[in-house]
Amino acid sequence: MDILWKQLKGVSFTVLPITLLVAALNFTIVSIETIMFLRFLLGAFIITIGLGIFLFGAQIGISPIGRLMGETIAKTDNAYLVGVLGFILGFLISIAEPDLQILARQVSLASGGIISAAAFLVVVSVGVGIMVGLGLLRILYEKPLNRLFLVTYSIILLLGLKASQEFLAFSVDASGATTGAMTTPFILALGYGVSQLKGGKTVEEDSFGMVGLASAGPIFAIMGMGIVKRLTNLQGEQILLQPSVGILRPYILAFPQFVKEALMTLLPLALVFLLFNKRKLKLVPKSRNTILKGLFYTFIGLTLFLVGVNAGFMDVGRAVGEQIATFHPWLLPVIGFLLGMVVVLAEPAVYVLTEQVEEVTAGHIRKKVILVTLSIGIAFAVMFSMLRIMVPAVKLWHFLLPGFAFAAFLSYRVPPIFVGIAYDSGGVASGPMTATFVLAFAQGAAEAVSTANVLIDGFGVIAMVAMTPLVAIQILGLMFKRQAEKERISDAIN
Repeated sequence: MDILWKQLKGVSFTVLPITLLVAALNFTIVSIETIMFLRFLLGAFIITIGLGIFLFGAQIGISPIGRLMGETIAKTDNAYLVGVLGFILGFLISIAEPDLQILARQVSLASGGIISAAAFLVVVSVGVGIMVGLGLLRILYEKPLNRLFLVTYSIILLLGLKASQEFLAFSVDASGATTGAMTTPFILALGYGVSQLKGGKTVEEDSFGMVGLASAGPIFAIMGMGIVKRLTNLQGEQILLQPSVGILRPYILAFPQFVKEALMTLLPLALVFLLFNKRKLKLVPKSRNTILKGLFYTFIGLTLFLVGVNAGFMDVGRAVGEQIATFHPWLLPVIGFLLGMVVVLAEPAVYVLTEQVEEVTAGHIRKKVILVTLSIGIAFAVMFSMLRIMVPAVKLWHFLLPGFAFAAFLSYRVPPIFVGIAYDSGGVASGPMTATFVLAFAQGAAEAVSTANVLIDGFGVIAMVAMTPLVAIQILGLMFKRQAEKERISDAIN
């Protein structure tokens, strides 16, 4: 229970900055309907409780499953089996990711049902499964991470030349939304388990990079879907607000739906674990029951999180973005910058990653340094996203193409461990708060700006949030490298 209380306390401090920012805007330049604002405050409370329970469940259930399965996979000499198991595990954990479910529902609503939420989920999860399988094979065969990223993003670049603007935004948003509170601890533990059992000189470097690889899968998967289906010139539909439906009623209506969704997303993972345990792991009953208890807590937390987000958070984010774009358009980039600075503090997966970075590097890379670097990078990401909505000539690829190219260039100039941390950071930075409030904020702004298209300009903000950490963290890596060289020269002189 001490662990649960610690998680609840930590999450409360992460959700608080966004709550205070919305409250400040409501009492100054934005007028949110009282019922909607109270519903938002209730949603913030439910999200806090839900994320706290979810992270507690992930810590005692999801992470151990990932680590144990990673160690089991690493013991086999069959490369085919490693790839297949990696694909299955990547697919199942991606299906269970709450951020991705939220994005899939948003894409379905915005496209008028032309792209179904179920199809979006399955296609993205296939992409994740492919990259998780390749990532495990990379660790076993000790292949350089930067080369695999270079090949992967070169393929993505070629597909991007054929994909429509809508699917470019969807694909990179899906990349960021995939690696959230559910997927990140599992994939980190999976990669950590394989790298630790394999051992060798690169064990520290191999502990990172799996999340970054997993987040590349949805990009080529969704682009491929758009090219195969030949879906172009989709017309965005306005997502209507529900300002006068009461405070509790939306939660009551949403609860049964998300209980079912949470159960269906976690059930496959639970069945795979039980099968693994019976055939390979053979855990003692106490350890097995602890993991099952963790999955149960994860189910409760996931349900509360989805209910709180969909019933309380999305409408307020959309309303704030719409009002600022309508009455104070010049403030959009400023509010976007502030929102970007605080949103990283509200991402639970960021704390999972930064703690592992500090642990694996024995404190050499402090988690506070990573947090500050991410906060600055993401602030610019959201600010540039608002400028893209305001200026029709500015396109998403104007930022993403040079950003990913520069990140690939830096990957050959920084210490290898920073390459893995950077690409992992890009995945974890775009978590629940980005997939909910920031995305809704961007869609509201896009709906209010007459020259914007909600399907093109309302999406893409998650993509920006996922891209900037790749550059920011690797620049930090350059600074570390130069500092180490100065210290080495100084020691040689002395």
